[in-house]
Amino acid sequence: GQSYEIRMLDNRKAGDIPEINGKLVKSIIRVVFHDRRLQYTEHQQLEGWKWNRPGDRLLDLDIPMSVGVIDIKTNPSQLNAVEFLWDPTKCTSAFIQVHCISTEFTPRKHGGEKGVPFRIQVDTFKQTESGEYTDHLHSASCQIKVFKPKGADRKQKTDREKMEKRTAHEKEKYQPSYDTTVLTEVG
Repeated sequence: GQSYEIRMLDNRKAGDIPEINGKLVKSIIRVVFHDRRLQYTEHQQLEGWKWNRPGDRLLDLDIPMSVGVIDIKTNPSQLNAVEFLWDPTKCTSAFIQVHCISTEFTPRKHGGEKGVPFRIQVDTFKQTESGEYTDHLHSASCQIKVFKPKGADRKQKTDREKMEKRTAHEKEKYQPSYDTTVLTEVG
């Protein structure tokens, strides 16, 4: 339920895709499974979640916090996606709220659940001649894990303790912590 900002930026190089100058583009933000194993059963996993949480959505846009998003749509059959139009020349921020936690999709065997990683994926499209936003421009994503506040604090504490026990050489294999995550382009 915590709101997180996704800043939408026009990353075209000068002269690239001039046909979108002065036009809106459509972005779809989705929360999906990161693990290949769960991707294969994503539909069943999401149906099971919906059954246990009737009327809830996995992903929402925090509309009062968001800036520059137009024509926001949420499809009742896609509880893990939000879509909106935006102007690449204007400052645009979509604030998202993820309503599922990573441990809701793990088999409960031994307690102390690690939780499954999700991916936030943003797909952006331009308008076709017929006016549909189906012409793919760009996709980017990052991995996330979602926990309740106490669980998140506990996880960060144990992760920190584990890192302190590692040698300097072992620590080099891990990414440092950042205040901002730049989404990685998806091919």
